Amino acid sequence: MRPANLLAGVLRNKLALIGGLVVLSLFVVSWLAPVVSPHDPEKINVAARFKAPGAPGHPLGTDSLGRDVLSRMIWGSRVSLKVGFVAVGLSTLIGLILGALAGYHGGLVDALVMRFCDLMLCFPSMFLILSVIAVLEPSIWNVMIVIGLTSWMGVARFVRAELMSLKGRDFALAARVLGASDFRVIWRHLLPNAMGPVLVAATLGVAGAILTESALSFLGLGVQPPTPTWGAILSDGKNYLERAYWLSLYPGLAILVTVLSYNLLGEGLREALNPHNTRLSET
Repeated sequence: MRPANLLAGVLRNKLALIGGLVVLSLFVVSWLAPVVSPHDPEKINVAARFKAPGAPGHPLGTDSLGRDVLSRMIWGSRVSLKVGFVAVGLSTLIGLILGALAGYHGGLVDALVMRFCDLMLCFPSMFLILSVIAVLEPSIWNVMIVIGLTSWMGVARFVRAELMSLKGRDFALAARVLGASDFRVIWRHLLPNAMGPVLVAATLGVAGAILTESALSFLGLGVQPPTPTWGAILSDGKNYLERAYWLSLYPGLAILVTVLSYNLLGEGLREALNPHNTRLSET
């Protein structure tokens, strides 16, 4: 599907359009964090502890160390988006390579790749991530790599299924007859025609990666202080629910809205890439 047709399909879906606008807004806010952030997110001001939302200079209040919550939320969006996109980029790359090899070659290669995929799916991903992070030093790079290495299985299955249906098409057979190598047939002719499901899976995967990073930071195994993250702000706020509800409310809402927006956008892409819907819109 052409990009223009894909965009038109998303624009026709109101929920997907809302999700896309929220995602775009998050990009803009995170990119302009040094400009739009009213305070240094790591600056401690004990005299301004637990200021309620709406206090002068602190629209979302302050935390137990007097740090501005709005500033920490803005800078925390950078961490969440960075983890989401790097982790999904890594998982998508691994899924593309393994899925393409399994779908194109079949036979023993397919059996080995799929049994390895089944083995990975046998382990609960969150417990596997927790186990690896507990052994390694918690850091943003370790979090991104571990999430990426444990979430490629869905992409691999999508790519395998698509290539198994595409490798017998006329354009693929013609490329092989003309002497194209297996590498060129896969990467030049087959994968570009199999990117629809991968795009949907990657969009939904960003939401899952952000949620996983927030959970790890909430447990103290993610990005370490003083770097602000939504999960860490939420973790700090659990000790002050009665005194400072806003420390849990705002990061929780940010995680909810972000994950929901990516899911809505992903579902919109799924509908736009559905050939049945495309044919109906053309008639």
